[in-house]
Formats: sequence, C-alpha cells, structure tokens
Amino acid sequence: MTPYILSILQGAVLVLEVALGSLVVAVVLGLMGAMAKLSGHKPAVWLATVYSTLIRGIPDLVLMLLIFYGGQIGLNWTLEALGSDAYIEIDPFVAGVLTIGFIYGAYMTETFRGAILAIPPGQMEAGRAYGMRPMQVFVRITLPQMVRLALPGFTNNWLVLMKATALVSLLGLQDMTYLAKQAGAAARGDIANAPLLFLAFAGLLYLVFTSVSLVLLRMLERRYSMGVKRGTL
Repeated sequence: MTPYILSILQGAVLVLEVALGSLVVAVVLGLMGAMAKLSGHKPAVWLATVYSTLIRGIPDLVLMLLIFYGGQIGLNWTLEALGSDAYIEIDPFVAGVLTIGFIYGAYMTETFRGAILAIPPGQMEAGRAYGMRPMQVFVRITLPQMVRLALPGFTNNWLVLMKATALVSLLGLQDMTYLAKQAGAAARGDIANAPLLFLAFAGLLYLVFTSVSLVLLRMLERRYSMGVKRGTL
C-alpha cells in the first residue's frame, strides 16, 4: 500500500505547483482586467468586460479542453498557413497553469474591481494633490487597501482554483486525482474497497490544502485589518 500512497503524494506536489502557478497568472490577469475596466478607455473597458463575462459564463471543463486542444490546433494551423513544417505540441503542465490562470483571472478581475471601487475616491485624489504619480498612488494608497477589501473574495477564488486543478488530468498530467484512481484500480484485488480508500485519501489531502490556506489567508486578513475600526450592531 505504501507505494500507492507515495505515488499520490507525488501527485499532491504537482497539484500545488499547478495551483500556485495558476494563481500567479490569475492575479496578474485580474489586476490588468480590473484596471482596464476602471480606466475609462472604451476599448479597454469593452475588452475586459468581454473577457470576464465570457469566461465566467462557460464551464471550466469546456474551457480547458477548448483552450488546450483548440489552441494547439490554431497554432499549428497558423504555422502551416505561413509555410512552416514545424509542429508545436503544448506542454500539459504549462497548458494547465495558463488555462486555469486564464479562467480564474476573470474572477479575480471582478474581485479586484469591487475592492478598488470600495476605496473612497478622495484618497486617490489627495495622493495626486500631493504630487504623487499614478503608480505611486496605486502602490502606496490603492493597493494596501485593495488587498484588505479583496481578501474575502480572493480566498473563495483560491479555494475553487485549488479544486479545479483536478481537471488537469484531462490534459495528460498525472495529478493527485489521476494517481488515486490508478492506485485504486491497481490495488482492487489486494485491498478491500481500494478505489474508495485512495480517492478518500486524495480528498483528505485537498481538505488539508484548503484548511491550511484558510488559516494563512485569515492571518493575512487580520494583518491588513490592523487599525481598521469595524462597525458594531
């Protein structure tokens, strides 16, 4: 039984790598999308609105298959149209990270946009009145408050993103869920209820990841909430 457990633990490491890589992509796209929506420039607002609306309206599974297989076909078709005989095969790990990051970047866009809108505009105006450049206003005034206000929504997005990593097995990656299914099938004759046991173990590891994430994010929320007076009923 030990080799199967070790195999699933290796898949758990891959899950963390995919989740963290996807989170970086999602945060970058979310910040870009939020700033585009609040920029006031119609083309940027339109593009960001289409992105967040379209991506949030299509199931993750459909998007993952569409982006991975459709993107690969599109790239090779383009090369063929340009007269090149080269064939591009997208790495499943890179595809998984970029696809999940692209999907959850749409959710982060709305989370960050709502947090920025909750900041009193007079604070940004005061920063500009003191002679701060737009980037200085964002880094010194907007960003610290945005983090505090966005953390509840960010936490929910991160937890859902973490669970969505189970979809990367469709791209050929041997993640924790895939290896748990393989272990259950291989040990079916030797261990009673093997498929159920190994899938339950994988589920327990996901629960550990999300529980630790909740603890860390709540600590971060308390840190950014220091000095903030909360209303009482």
